[in-house]
Amino acid sequence: MQFSSLLIEEAVNAFASLPGIGKKTALRLVLHLVQQPPSESVHFAQAISTMRANIQHCTTCGNLSDQHVCSICRDQRRDQSLICVVESIRDVMAIEETQQYRGLYHVLGGVIAPIEGVGPSDLNIDTLVQRAQHPEAREIIMAISPTIEGDTTIFYINRQLESVDVAVSNIARGVSFGGELEYADEVTLGRSIVARTQL
Repeated sequence: MQFSSLLIEEAVNAFASLPGIGKKTALRLVLHLVQQPPSESVHFAQAISTMRANIQHCTTCGNLSDQHVCSICRDQRRDQSLICVVESIRDVMAIEETQQYRGLYHVLGGVIAPIEGVGPSDLNIDTLVQRAQHPEAREIIMAISPTIEGDTTIFYINRQLESVDVAVSNIARGVSFGGELEYADEVTLGRSIVARTQL
């Protein structure tokens, strides 16, 4: 791709370095910004700069936050007895989108993956055990991807919580709504049958 401007090229390369953004999309974004009033571009750049300089991880759950404790952990209307354990911040956002869960979260920061050099000490597990020991904690919900690494992580955390007086549950796994049985893998279909519910 040939550029008549080195400044445009550098901006395109910067956008293209983002996940899911190719060179053509990056060029469209840059050209859009060029065609806007300068104040729009300044506002855009300042928003990114301010976010990067001030964003932090919640000291309680590990979610992204503007303050030391995130708005979810500070919300007294949420069920303080439920803690939903997730791999990443994106999982928190996905669950929040459903508007079906009103408890708290705990972001692990990944899953145990020995092949990739990720062990239990690399994850936010110790603080989860501490939170589970709080008198208000009643249930830990494991909302971790159904993979070998995910199941290994769930097994490890469950062992760490054996001496804690708290229930540990796993989110239901099964055939997706609108999915056809013939296309479901054996493990998913098998778990769907085992975890069936009464009508």
